[in-house]
Amino acid sequence: MMKLYGYWRSSAAYRVRIALNHKGLEAEQLSVHLVKDGGEQHKADYARLNPQELVPAFIDTDAEGNEDEFILSQSLAIIEYLDEKYPEVKLVPDSMYDRALVRSMAMSIACEVHPLNNLKVLQYLAKGLNLDDDAKSAWYHHWIHEGFAALEKQLIKYSGRYCFGDSVTLVDLCLVPQVYNANRFKVGLEAYPNIVRITQNCNQLDAFIDASPENQADAS
Repeated sequence: MMKLYGYWRSSAAYRVRIALNHKGLEAEQLSVHLVKDGGEQHKADYARLNPQELVPAFIDTDAEGNEDEFILSQSLAIIEYLDEKYPEVKLVPDSMYDRALVRSMAMSIACEVHPLNNLKVLQYLAKGLNLDDDAKSAWYHHWIHEGFAALEKQLIKYSGRYCFGDSVTLVDLCLVPQVYNANRFKVGLEAYPNIVRITQNCNQLDAFIDASPENQADAS
């Protein structure tokens, strides 16, 4: 049995939930509340599991060649692991060149946009730098717009029904959670018609619907 430690609003955990659903895989979902009691991700038991004190953390109790449980952090690494272990429904293309493009587009979201507006950064802006809500919102909006403007240009060239052609790929798994967060923080998306269109297409699929934050057991 696989286990996924996550939080309903975590973009990174959201990506992995979509991947599991898209591949028809089951995992026990274990909640790590990122705000309650100062953040359960900082408690000793979880920190031993994931020293980065972030979600998600993934455990595969049936990993070949591992006598103990196989523990993995970082959402893109988890998804790549699932894609290699369960290749029947792939999230990256067969072509080496297309695979590189998909990974590049996914990383533009997961490695450039998301880290600058995730929870720990926003908390530091408020508590560490004493920025008020307006300044914190301006920070968030700036980095979303910068990242989405670049991605929109790529989508003009590469998108079909989804971010890369007409099949769901790793890029879609990164995009939809980031758009969810952008909507939550009231970022206007009028300048990004392809991002909006693709997100709407993805959110018609059961894999994305079931993975959505509001449909998680720990949603509150």
